[in-house]
Amino acid sequence: MAIKERKALKKPTSGKTRTAAEPDEAHGPELDRYDIAILAELQRDARLSNAELAQRIGLSAAPTWRRVKWLEANGYITGYRAEIDRRKIGLGVLAFVRVDAERNNAVATRALEDAMRALPEVIACHYISGAGTFELHVMATDLDAYSRWSMDTLFKLPNVKDIHTSFSLGEVKAGAALPLGHLRAR
Repeated sequence: MAIKERKALKKPTSGKTRTAAEPDEAHGPELDRYDIAILAELQRDARLSNAELAQRIGLSAAPTWRRVKWLEANGYITGYRAEIDRRKIGLGVLAFVRVDAERNNAVATRALEDAMRALPEVIACHYISGAGTFELHVMATDLDAYSRWSMDTLFKLPNVKDIHTSFSLGEVKAGAALPLGHLRAR
């Protein structure tokens, strides 16, 4: 589900307009224990009904719904998606690919970023420190398919100098929820 663009909202008492990113009178600018509980529960199961979510966090349905909408509008919740078992759909290879760029200037880097964003096989891309410019997470059906893809696609991207690939031999933990303990300590 896509998050809708932020819209100007009317404050009920003053007549002034505010953006959704501004705190509303009932919420304030900081996350509280209910917001953190909502984030934790939705990370575990984003398909919860509002009523079930409200019950789990100890609020009634209406304020829970308003809090979820506030978390969405303020960018804490950026979307919802299904987690799919990659092996069940034939993606047996997970590769970690370090890409070394030929030139490190803004124009060349943006062109390479744009090209990598357009590749469905690249499920994550990060700037990295140390050797290399980017670290990619790449999915393929098998080693032969990865090899063909790297030669026919990855090496042909603008500004790619070299690649270094490591393959996952088994997942210990994947698709994990983000840690929220530091928020509770506030």
